[in-house]
Amino acid sequence: MSGLYENTINQIQTAATIMGLSEPVRKALSEPQKIHWVTFPVQRDNGEIDIFEGYRVQHNNWAGPYKGGIRFSDNVDLDEVKALSAWMTIKCSVVGIPLGGGKGGVKVDAKSLSKTEKEKLTRGFVRSIADYIGPDIDVPAPDMYTDGQVMAWATDEYMKLKGGSSKALGVFTGKPLEFGGSAGREQATAQGGVYVLTKYAEMHNLDPKNSTVIIQGFGNAGANAAELLSAHGYKIIGISDSSGGLICQDGFDVAQAISCKVEFGSVMKCEHTTLNYDAIKSQNGVKQVTNEELLESECDILFLSALENQVTIKNAANIKAKIIVELANGPVTPEADAILKGKTEVLPDILMNAGGVTVSYFEMVQNSYGYYWQPDEVQTRLKAIMEAAYEKVESVKSTYNCTYREASFITALKRLENLANIRGVFS
Repeated sequence: MSGLYENTINQIQTAATIMGLSEPVRKALSEPQKIHWVTFPVQRDNGEIDIFEGYRVQHNNWAGPYKGGIRFSDNVDLDEVKALSAWMTIKCSVVGIPLGGGKGGVKVDAKSLSKTEKEKLTRGFVRSIADYIGPDIDVPAPDMYTDGQVMAWATDEYMKLKGGSSKALGVFTGKPLEFGGSAGREQATAQGGVYVLTKYAEMHNLDPKNSTVIIQGFGNAGANAAELLSAHGYKIIGISDSSGGLICQDGFDVAQAISCKVEFGSVMKCEHTTLNYDAIKSQNGVKQVTNEELLESECDILFLSALENQVTIKNAANIKAKIIVELANGPVTPEADAILKGKTEVLPDILMNAGGVTVSYFEMVQNSYGYYWQPDEVQTRLKAIMEAAYEKVESVKSTYNCTYREASFITALKRLENLANIRGVFS
């Protein structure tokens, strides 16, 4: 083991020690059940053939079919995919849905692909893993640099290979609404996190109208979180993306910021999105900052919605936020966690971003029945699941006097241990 995967297993082992998890379950969860490592050809637009490398790691299926995204990134490697697959096992378990954990990826510079090349890449990868996935086996979803369109191509290719029955439609989630997708999927990750934060605020007397928020990462999750938080009365004083960030103590007009990001592709073009910008410019002003400076700025709540390993041993001591919300996977390293303990409350990724996989589960159910829910029904069901999960974690945290991350892992591991016993996994 090394790197990200080692960190993930160490998190599992830490929680396992606190709760006294049985040794067989510890060992079983320390390694994925299956690893599929494939290579496949894709013809580029210039006629040249390139060979691409892809992975599908199936970590654990005691709770149900493997579930997890597919990412297209030049940073994809086996260590990363193994780590993310283990996270998915824990994430599905902590919210109590009947799914296990899996993850996939193709090593490619996604930004260099034309639309035609991206479709060919998608279909080629699906052909390589088609025998290992299915609605009752392993159900992939979108992840980094993949989206509803990619899921539509993937589903179409699978149906061509395996037959076009309505049941096969459930092999991928995150599909467009017109092709079996679920209402609420686009906002699900952010919405799930906001449902938990709202419940946390109620239980800990946190007043949204007197709370400032900085959001690192202004993609789908971060922008949706900003919109939802603003509607609850939180003041968004910082936003950023890969190009840098902006701070304004008087707050941003979130709708304008999102519109600007879509139009110009960068929040650094969005200085005009502050409330009463001319007045602010002569008072607090809009300050351009680096992502590093943004993370260390004063605020009540810091949303981490970008990439893993953003708060590390190097900057953890400089974090001034009272609460960190992890919408991205693994944005706080274990070493940073230790530094933040007792100083900053960390609401962990495996709980806070589980809204995405929960609505993916809803999509699977709807595909299976051929009956689709209205948006308000999706939200009602999502809210109930996320709040119930948080309340369990809060109870476990109190029982074991541990962090929210440790409590989330313990909650998940207790369910997995119970499932292993009920199923007779070790008989």
